[in-house]
Amino acid sequence: MTGTALLGFAGLCLLLAIAPGPDTFLVLRYGLAGPRFGVLAAAGSAIGSLFWAAAVALGLADLLRSSPTAFLVVKVVGGLYLLYLGVVGFLRRDEVVDPGGGGPVRSRWGPSFRSGVLSCLLNPKVGLFFLAVVPQFLPAEAIAVGTIMVLGLVDAVVAFGWLAALVAGAARAVGWLRRPRVSRGLAGLSSVALCALGVGTIAAVI
Repeated sequence: MTGTALLGFAGLCLLLAIAPGPDTFLVLRYGLAGPRFGVLAAAGSAIGSLFWAAAVALGLADLLRSSPTAFLVVKVVGGLYLLYLGVVGFLRRDEVVDPGGGGPVRSRWGPSFRSGVLSCLLNPKVGLFFLAVVPQFLPAEAIAVGTIMVLGLVDAVVAFGWLAALVAGAARAVGWLRRPRVSRGLAGLSSVALCALGVGTIAAVI
């Protein structure tokens, strides 16, 4: 595989990463509790995309393309999970800031990382992206598990870089974000966005 092909694939991955989606809102939602939690959610999302790349490389994701039922199940479960995250985030929006000091609350890294992984794994569009796009960048003699995983790694790195940059940008405005009213408002907005994405995902397949 040529360097030009890799750069072209990375550019396409960046364009897709920039488009707001579930991972974007999820990362910003956790980033309100502190930059490290947003970065961990971004890392979880990147790991999830690697799992999809592996599934495509091993031929497992063909099931989603060939079986409408399997695609429907994954789609609905993913939509319900986004809706769950949105509802829980909205109900807990007052916990984003410390009422005593106005700073971020302490939180464990596990939930943010795990949510990032699950959000990506329950988004079949990631698998379909690899199925549809990756072959366009593979020469006939290079169609192998290792080569596909290289492209999967490129996608994961690009997506993580973009999401981490979003978190870093938000961290620069940390003083403004730590205001209780602002934090609660942004937490509520991101939660509503996740709910809307979840409902839209479910409605699209019903």
